[in-house]
Amino acid sequence: MATTKLNFGEWMPDQPSITGALVDAKNVVSQAVGYGPLPTAATFSQQASEDLTTLVAGKTPTNDTKLFAAGTTKIFSVSGVGALTNVSKTGGYTPNAYADRFRFTQFGNAIIGTNFSDPMQVFTLGTSTAFADLAANAPICRYLTVVRDFVVTAFINSSSVLYPSRVQWSGINDETEWDADQVTQSDYQDIPDGGQIMGIRGGEVGIILLEKGITRMSYIGTPFIFQFDNISRGKGCIASGSIAQVQGITFFLSDDGFYSCDGQNVVGIGTEKVDRWFFANADESQFNLMSAAVDPVRKLIIWNFRTTFGNRQLLIYNFNTKKWTYGDAGADYISDASTAATTLENLDSISASIDALTVSLDSILYMGGKYFLGGTNGRYVVTYNGANATGNIVTGDLNAGGRSVVTLARPLIDGGSANVAVASRTLLSEAPVFGTALAADSDNRVSLRSNGNFHQFQVTPTGQWKTAVALDVDFQGQGVR
Repeated sequence: MATTKLNFGEWMPDQPSITGALVDAKNVVSQAVGYGPLPTAATFSQQASEDLTTLVAGKTPTNDTKLFAAGTTKIFSVSGVGALTNVSKTGGYTPNAYADRFRFTQFGNAIIGTNFSDPMQVFTLGTSTAFADLAANAPICRYLTVVRDFVVTAFINSSSVLYPSRVQWSGINDETEWDADQVTQSDYQDIPDGGQIMGIRGGEVGIILLEKGITRMSYIGTPFIFQFDNISRGKGCIASGSIAQVQGITFFLSDDGFYSCDGQNVVGIGTEKVDRWFFANADESQFNLMSAAVDPVRKLIIWNFRTTFGNRQLLIYNFNTKKWTYGDAGADYISDASTAATTLENLDSISASIDALTVSLDSILYMGGKYFLGGTNGRYVVTYNGANATGNIVTGDLNAGGRSVVTLARPLIDGGSANVAVASRTLLSEAPVFGTALAADSDNRVSLRSNGNFHQFQVTPTGQWKTAVALDVDFQGQGVR
């Protein structure tokens, strides 16, 4: 009798199972050691009068926090833990022909939004009660961000003429000034190569992602204001909703997989790991409905995409461990957002009954002004603070060097246990077929009896588990007649 420990290593579906990489890592998230649970999406708001397609949070230095959700014709503020108030400008908004969702950025205390149809909108935190037109000379744009002391827009619609490779920025420290002027430093620049702009991200420098290139936008002052340097020619972004940024690193989907860019270098993060799996499972005709978000607590970049089977899933990348997982989305759109300043002390203003609350009292939502992972699902705002989703971990093939019989498994699950099933086969060309999953007994032992040359194990963590680490397996060699 021999015993081996099958550590839950990296999920790399682009690699063959015999390499030892996990075959499946669903509804779990990568940790420094093993995998932790993925929470489900819980309903967070009242029902809106239309489908919601965007979620954004704004926060002032004095912790005045606002959460906004937008549809195609309205913008709502989300107060307490879900009350919706229409804060659209008078008359609402007109959807554009491109079915674009609202996009927002924060500049000082101003939340600025665009839907690529109406004039740019602004809501000043602490003073505004509704959104209003930003400025008469502000461009109608598809994308926007903040670079240093400027609001920067991209993909411009000027008098019904499209400039898909144009970047235009406001006056310095003045989001209302947009006429080209050396004094205010407002101006524009057309990017000559790389195709149309697919998105832009800001910070100390701007990162402009085009179809076939990436350009860095650096402030140099008058007379040129900004310098534009090509940092990637031929490698660009194919889905505007795939772009996310954290700690100065921009993540995005290109035509052959997932990449990161630090403003100098472009690095493939999904190469030979998940890129082929993604393109085999994603519905490319729905890339325009992708969304991406940062989970700041768990150090995750998460992409929401539609599969070829018609459902929505999450592809999850831990940017600390550099490992991947995936899961069920439970939402149409995801975003990193922030709670309004709601605490346990003012629960009476939210609900007359604790039993009526949809989110646990332990949730970060009651900490006031904290950032969290949220999104929208139909006409509701959701937050990923629900019960743990049912996790599924499938190991690579255990090969003892010949035919063997598996007799026992012991799941190593911190804070819980697991159900375990085994699939044994003679040849790698055979499809694994798992038997009935069995729960571990009071001694954390799962009795199995399965013979073959190769064995995979399906592990479903149970209980209030925190980390799934490994599986101890007993097996013995079996002779062949």
